[in-house]
Formats: sequence, C-alpha cells, structure tokens
Amino acid sequence: MSRIDTIRSILDQDPGNSRVRYMLAMELTNSGDLAGAAEVFGEVIERDANYNAAYFHGGQTLEKLGRIDAARDLYRRGIDAASANGDSHTRSELQGALDMLGG
Repeated sequence: MSRIDTIRSILDQDPGNSRVRYMLAMELTNSGDLAGAAEVFGEVIERDANYNAAYFHGGQTLEKLGRIDAARDLYRRGIDAASANGDSHTRSELQGALDMLGG
C-alpha cells in the first residue's frame, strides 16, 4: 500500500480531519499529482477555512499548474484568514507569495 493509499484510508475513517486531508494534499504534491493536490487543498480550505498552511501550499500548487489568477485569489483569501486568526507568520508568507506574483 502506498503512502497516498494509507492516508486515504485514514481519511476514510475520519473525513473531518483537516490535518490528514492536508497531509494527503502534500503527498499528492510530492508525487507530482498537482491537479489532485490543488483539489484536495481546496477541500481542506472548504472544510476548515482557518487551516492557513493550505492557502500557501495550495497557492504554490496553483502557480505550478499555471493558474496564476487562482493562486492570487487563494493567497488573498489566506491573508484574510491568517489576519482574522492572528497568524502573522503565515500572513507574511502569503503576502510575500502574492507580492511575487505582482499581487
């Protein structure tokens, strides 16, 4: 069983677990399935709008897919979320990523 299959199995048992869903997105990214990863990062955010790391890594994945406008939008949404929950570190990373895209 691959790591992805193992994570999917865990997620099947606990579909509300944002951390495991994020782990799946990261593993999909590492395996080169960027489209799948972007979809799963979107699911993480849809289920848990305060999972700030998903905005950053989701945006990076969208950039790699050439979906620059979607990446900008995700970074902006992440900046709002990080600001709302006081995560200045992630907010700064998101702002830097947005600035690099001419945000």
